Amino acid sequence: MRWSAAAFAAFWLIAAALPAQAASGARLRGLDKISGQARDFIAPLNRPVMFGALSITARACEQRPPEETPPETSAYLTITQTHHAAAKGGGAPVGDVEVFRGWMFASSPALHALEHPTYDVWVISCAN
Repeated sequence: MRWSAAAFAAFWLIAAALPAQAASGARLRGLDKISGQARDFIAPLNRPVMFGALSITARACEQRPPEETPPETSAYLTITQTHHAAAKGGGAPVGDVEVFRGWMFASSPALHALEHPTYDVWVISCAN
């Protein structure tokens, strides 16, 4: 599902008018679909953090106060995956492929989600 340009602009005009807490990173939850393991972790702003084969960099995190309606948390993330050469016993990294770039919303994780066969990542809150 894609947002129209007008809906996206309206959302950010409203969000910009509301006070947001300063954040030092994004609190994320990752799920490895193969092992079934879920893990919460913090992605500091502008510093990559690894989750499995994914490198996740939070560029921004906005969290409106809980008394605001609706209380929303959103994070702008860049997610890349390192691909390895197919070789016996593993292989050397052959490059990174960007698998996601954009805003994720805690209240609507399916709205703008990472579509990956092995991993799910979603926003929980901002880290201060």
